[in-house]
Amino acid sequence: MTCIRIAAAGDLHADQRIRSRFDEAFGQVADAADVVLLAGDLTAHGEPDEVEVVASAAAELDVPVYAVLGNHDYHANRVDEITARLEAAGVVVLERSWARATIADTTLGIAGTKGFVGGFPGSTLPDFGEPLLRQVYAETGKDVAALDRALAEIADCPLRVVLLHYSPTMSTLVGEPESIWTYLGTNRLDGPIQKHRPDLVLHGHAHEGTFAGSVGPVPVYNVAVHVTRRDFFVFELDTDAPDGHGARLEATV
Repeated sequence: MTCIRIAAAGDLHADQRIRSRFDEAFGQVADAADVVLLAGDLTAHGEPDEVEVVASAAAELDVPVYAVLGNHDYHANRVDEITARLEAAGVVVLERSWARATIADTTLGIAGTKGFVGGFPGSTLPDFGEPLLRQVYAETGKDVAALDRALAEIADCPLRVVLLHYSPTMSTLVGEPESIWTYLGTNRLDGPIQKHRPDLVLHGHAHEGTFAGSVGPVPVYNVAVHVTRRDFFVFELDTDAPDGHGARLEATV
């Protein structure tokens, strides 16, 4: 049996005013986890100097760090600069892609993408009508297809995690006004999850949502810091879990 500890957080909304808090939080998580996963909205307004706060803190860690970006990180249309600064600090940025992390004597596969909007049964954006709305539908479709490809690529990994910003399920949106659920995620993202059945799905974005949910038998957690009420939440994944989904709540930091 191999257990690995995953420290997860989303919606950090970093800027220079709270640099010391991030230095402290990342310093503490170094002893509590084997890998760090960041579920988007690393910055307040998508400015490169804001992401430098996260990048400099992550650069001090001896454990691998993986991230997806969120809508805040896209706000200033400087995604290439933000990604470059994170990667220079050793953070692996996943966008419609995947990665493998060798930890102890096992391999963790991570399928990562920002995801996008689209809604859930009862209120969905259709692939019909005005071209701008159909472009939104198509953009979400690219994320769905990429997630399917990524999960297929890591199918042989003993442990597999999906890292998103937008939610793939209504179950973690409870607490947010239902009138905005269409803009918090889409159940179109749950198709690849149900098909490939990873061990764990993490997302952020829904600040007033619910911590724990699921897509079928797959556990889903909303790790926005507004929901967890802490800098990181640490999960433990077990390669010998009897139900094939070895996510356990292990500790908080």
